[in-house]
Amino acid sequence: MSDTDSPLIHKKLLTRIEEKMGRLNSLRPLPADSVIRLHDEMRLLHTYHSNAIEGNTLTLSETRLVLEEGTTIGGKSLREHLEATNNAKAFDLIEDIANKKKPIDHITIQQIHELVTAGILEEAGKYRRINVRITGAVKTPPDWSKIVKLMDELVKKISESKTHPVETAAYLQHRFVKIHPFIDGNGRVARLLTNLYLFSRGYPVIVLKSEERGKYYKFLRAADAGNLGTFANFIAKAVDESLTMYLSIYGGIDELLPLKELAKGTPYSQEYLSLRARQGILDAVKTGKSWYSSKRAVEEYLSEHGMK
Repeated sequence: MSDTDSPLIHKKLLTRIEEKMGRLNSLRPLPADSVIRLHDEMRLLHTYHSNAIEGNTLTLSETRLVLEEGTTIGGKSLREHLEATNNAKAFDLIEDIANKKKPIDHITIQQIHELVTAGILEEAGKYRRINVRITGAVKTPPDWSKIVKLMDELVKKISESKTHPVETAAYLQHRFVKIHPFIDGNGRVARLLTNLYLFSRGYPVIVLKSEERGKYYKFLRAADAGNLGTFANFIAKAVDESLTMYLSIYGGIDELLPLKELAKGTPYSQEYLSLRARQGILDAVKTGKSWYSSKRAVEEYLSEHGMK
């Protein structure tokens, strides 16, 4: 979503997303048991990574214990535990909002924030009524007296958007963070709103990984300076990766396999395929420290880039 209305997302990436969406839609309804397992995993991953981006020190395994077992982790603060449980509850809320086809408006935004910051902020669910500064930020958020008007404009623009849903989702996240309507919790709410917008339009939820925190803030700063393109492509890559995860449910040529195994059927080494994955040329996803791809993706790579 730009002033020129020209596409911000790279054509090849957008084409790949649309092709995967077409395949995913043709396969619906998805296997119920597999969808539930993947849903629970995405809920956990979103909660962990979204909190870690903001400095929460719970590990992924600790976050799983807090959410699934109600475990209290020694040496971790009450706030960090609340951030985990609150974010997971808010994740459930956005799915309920999307399923009930409720719009993104002041009410839903404040409901999400109230859950995210429950027991943490006295002002949970309320737009800020003071001015704030963000450490390390070049620009100061708008004066508090302009918040309602700016949020009115954002809600209207999103509801009337005619641009690609992924591009609109990126615009929503950046613009929300820039307005900074709450005293705290804006980043977490922004990422939840992005998923609400995508999910309500048939896309799977996405996870923005804490390992890419540096890129995330760098691209947000670029968007502040007027270049939304890098951030839009960052969000698009997360959508592409999420679609790959959902398509892998069906196994076969879409099953995700370690590059070490896939390399055996190619003239390339695992290291080379990992390089192409890091470059975004080979369609692959990184889980932990390992890269995974599918036979379909490798075949497409060989067809387009393979040795002649």
